[in-house]
Amino acid sequence: MPLLEVSALSKRFGGFVALDGIDFAVAAGERVGLIGPNGSGKSTLVNCVCGTLANETGTVHFDGAAIDGLTTHERTRRGIARSFQLPRPFVTLTVADNLRVPLLYTVNARAGQTLTPAEVDARCAELLALVGLADKATRLPRDLTQVEMRKLELARAMAADPKLLRLNERGITIVLIEHIMRAVMQFSQRLVVLVSGKKIADGKPDAVIRDPEVERAYIGQ
Repeated sequence: MPLLEVSALSKRFGGFVALDGIDFAVAAGERVGLIGPNGSGKSTLVNCVCGTLANETGTVHFDGAAIDGLTTHERTRRGIARSFQLPRPFVTLTVADNLRVPLLYTVNARAGQTLTPAEVDARCAELLALVGLADKATRLPRDLTQVEMRKLELARAMAADPKLLRLNERGITIVLIEHIMRAVMQFSQRLVVLVSGKKIADGKPDAVIRDPEVERAYIGQ
C-alpha cells in the first residue's frame, strides 16, 4: 500500500484547469522528484495534498486513510510536513524556539505522544546539529544567512516528525520540487512530470528524461 495516493485529482481556478485528473502515488521511504515547467501544477498538487487548497474532484489517501476535508494542521498531525522555497520562520522567536513550536503543538497533539520538556530540548538540539545550526540556537532568524534560513526551514518541517517530507536516510518519504535538473536527477529514485495540469510521465529518472514528450514539453527540445 502506498504511503501517499492521489486519485483522479482535479483543481480549477475559475475557468483555468490547474490539475486535470492526476493519479500519483508514493511508496514509504521513496524519493520522488516532481518536475515540470512553470505553471504546470506542481505547487497546486502539493497544496492539495497538504490541505492548503481544496481539490474539486478526486481523493487523497495518506497512510491508509482518506484525508479529504482535513485541515492543514490535521494533516500535519497525521505525518505530512513541508518546507517552503521562501523560509517562513517565527521572526520574534529564537532559532531553537522555532523548533519547539512544532514539537509542542504537532508532535504532542498526536495520540499517545507527549514529550517532556527535557525531551523537547534534546530533540531541538538534535535537529539543530543535524542541519548545522547548533551554534545558532539562541539567535533570531534575522541573524541568519539565507542558506541558514533554508536549513532552519528544513529543521522546522522535520520537527513535526513527519512520515512524508524528507530525509530518506532517516526513513522519511520525500516529494521534491526542484528546478535544477542535475539536482533532481541525483536525488530522485523516480520522476513525475506535470505539464499544463496533466501528468505526462512517471518512472525511472533516466527513462523519463529521454521521453520525447518530456523533452518537447519540459526541456524544450
